[in-house]
Amino acid sequence: MSDEINKNVIAMFSKHNKSKFTSKTKSDVKYYAGFNYVKVKKDLNGNKLRKDYLLKYRSECHYMVSVMREIDGEICLYSYDVPNDDLFKFMKSFDENTLDGTIIEIDKYFPNEIV
Repeated sequence: MSDEINKNVIAMFSKHNKSKFTSKTKSDVKYYAGFNYVKVKKDLNGNKLRKDYLLKYRSECHYMVSVMREIDGEICLYSYDVPNDDLFKFMKSFDENTLDGTIIEIDKYFPNEIV
């Protein structure tokens, strides 16, 4: 998805969370299963979203997950490269105590762009 769409959605959440939202924002931000969400049906040009494009985009995404751990009295920051397909597996490993620590940040990146 484009960074511009993400910025627009983040702006909606920011306004919603600060209780400074317009009636349009009220209708756009919904709540389900304990989380706020925004449903996006079209890209910035007004075109319907395409499944093939989104799946290709998904396959190229990686996440840099920063995890804080305390080792021998020192605070350390571990940065994990997590492919999109493994993100839920990675998160589940914290629940199952395979990995421990506190997730500080999850940032999306595309490994092909860094080479």
